[in-house]
Amino acid sequence: MPSVVQSFSDHLAVERGVAVNTLASYRRDLGRYVDYLASQGVSSIDAVQPGHVTGFLAYLREGDETHPALSATSAARAVVAVRGLHRFALRDGLVAEDVAHGVRPPSAPRRLPKAIGIEDVERLLDSAGYAGTGLALRDRALLEVLYATGARISEAVGLAVDDVDLADGTVLLSGKGGKQRRVPLGSFAARAVQAYLVQARPALVSAGKGTPMLFLNARGGPLSRQSAWVVLRTAAERAGLAAGISPHTLRHSFATHLMEGGADVRVVQELLGHSSVTTTQIYTLVTVDRLREVYATSHPRARG
Repeated sequence: MPSVVQSFSDHLAVERGVAVNTLASYRRDLGRYVDYLASQGVSSIDAVQPGHVTGFLAYLREGDETHPALSATSAARAVVAVRGLHRFALRDGLVAEDVAHGVRPPSAPRRLPKAIGIEDVERLLDSAGYAGTGLALRDRALLEVLYATGARISEAVGLAVDDVDLADGTVLLSGKGGKQRRVPLGSFAARAVQAYLVQARPALVSAGKGTPMLFLNARGGPLSRQSAWVVLRTAAERAGLAAGISPHTLRHSFATHLMEGGADVRVVQELLGHSSVTTTQIYTLVTVDRLREVYATSHPRARG
């Protein structure tokens, strides 16, 4: 089994171009699958039966003394990895049938994404650049880019200087699976990036060995995801915002504010880099909830 999992991982990385973080999740889930099969006396892919796959799903949801039970979302991700492994084994002629074909991942509860209001976003952004120092200019530019583009944190810290076109007012983001998209930057973010590039980045880059990356740390190296989280958390605390603010909060706020402003869902899909419009449509639910709230507080006959 481990050799089949390794071949499948290589296939995902080389032929499918799966993102590094997604690949790590697949490997972790499949490692747990291999351990489960071993506990059932199964050591080869061709010995797996449908009951083993459904048993693994039940095991994920129930957990044991070594591994805690997984949420529906995490269990669904693991089942997707297992189904992919068995499809791969069938295509490669390692098995005669796909025993995981009929196993469906559990449905995760549909949660509305967390977003903050426009005034809270402005307070957050103002708190990032309050000191006027080089790092403060970087922090303000980073958060402005996150909110202006809806970028994932990995996409923002992965930006190179050449990915930013200030003349055109756009940035080139590299998303999941290496897919790229060019999105508008907006005038506020463009000015913040310009100020950082002119007034702060030259001093930061001189402290290191030279790098093409846009956002740098105090030593002149590329800013990490973890450090970007700290930047956001510090700004949120300074702004007096509630706990739980994350880079994805800005991404959700970006999409929610666009939808509330009348943007078409397919435009938002392209801006967010979603492969399917179904993923983006959850923001229409946010908008409907907002409409209900406004209606309930504004219409004279909304309440009896």
